[in-house]
Amino acid sequence: MTTTSTLSAERSPAASRGRTGSNRRRQNVAAYLFILPFFVVFIAMLIVPLAYSGYLSLFQSKLIGGDVFAGFANYVRALQDSAFLASIGRMGLFLVIQVPIMLGLALFLALALDSGRVRGSRSVRLLVFMPYAVPAVVATLMWGYLYGPDFGPIAQIARGIGWGTPDFLSPGSILGSMMNIVTWEFVGYNMIIMYAALRAIPADLFEAAEIDGAGQFRVAWSIKIPAIRPAILLTVIFSIIGTFQLFAEPSLLNNIAPDAITNSYTPNYYAYNLAFINQELNYAAAIAFLLGLFIAIVSYVVQLASQRSERRERKAVR
Repeated sequence: MTTTSTLSAERSPAASRGRTGSNRRRQNVAAYLFILPFFVVFIAMLIVPLAYSGYLSLFQSKLIGGDVFAGFANYVRALQDSAFLASIGRMGLFLVIQVPIMLGLALFLALALDSGRVRGSRSVRLLVFMPYAVPAVVATLMWGYLYGPDFGPIAQIARGIGWGTPDFLSPGSILGSMMNIVTWEFVGYNMIIMYAALRAIPADLFEAAEIDGAGQFRVAWSIKIPAIRPAILLTVIFSIIGTFQLFAEPSLLNNIAPDAITNSYTPNYYAYNLAFINQELNYAAAIAFLLGLFIAIVSYVVQLASQRSERRERKAVR
């Protein structure tokens, strides 16, 4: 009896460890099964199309011989394509003008709502965010109607006052009109990101600043804005990506103002027309890859500049 009980006592820890290991393996298998659908969709919808697009970009379609391996000839052609380079420059101008205005307005609204001095802040948040819920197609068609020189309400009001008929869809003003559409669409989205970051700041910081005699402007400039710098940087990067991927706005405005919007007005719209209108799939794939590389470089430069600025500020404080 004594020998049997001793053996069972010695075996019980090993058996317990075995059961624990078995439970962990089952948990690991269950965890992998839960995340498996994500990886399947990620690979099927992102990795495989990227790999196939990269493969297409290395070929050229010839009338005689079909698809022929061309190496980086499509990329060289893109870097010499005046239409593609002009579209990049146009979106660069869009980025420099529109994004600061949009993010500045979003930051102002977020700070105003966080201050607690805005009446009906919930209703204001809903009204500002509501345009983001409107699809880009609907928003562009709506603003296209508002911009209309013949039956648009803006033109009718201007003629009634005696100011003449403003032409928001002319080649010289179409870029500004598009900036207004995008700003109207995404101010609320960026405001919500900044407002959520502001609500996560500990209230003790504000109380200490108010005790020291700091006003609302000083608190916003010295405490709130530095504290939500990561959120601001996130909105900047999202805005950079969105700027160079503009498609719905130029494609729909092209039908309304064909003299102002060309088939290469934005890089994304240019790649679409190359692929599905001109049937130049290989060249369009190269354009898309160069565009993605350019967006990655610009985003990295902005992020690196922000990190360097933050390090300089920390050194100055020390």
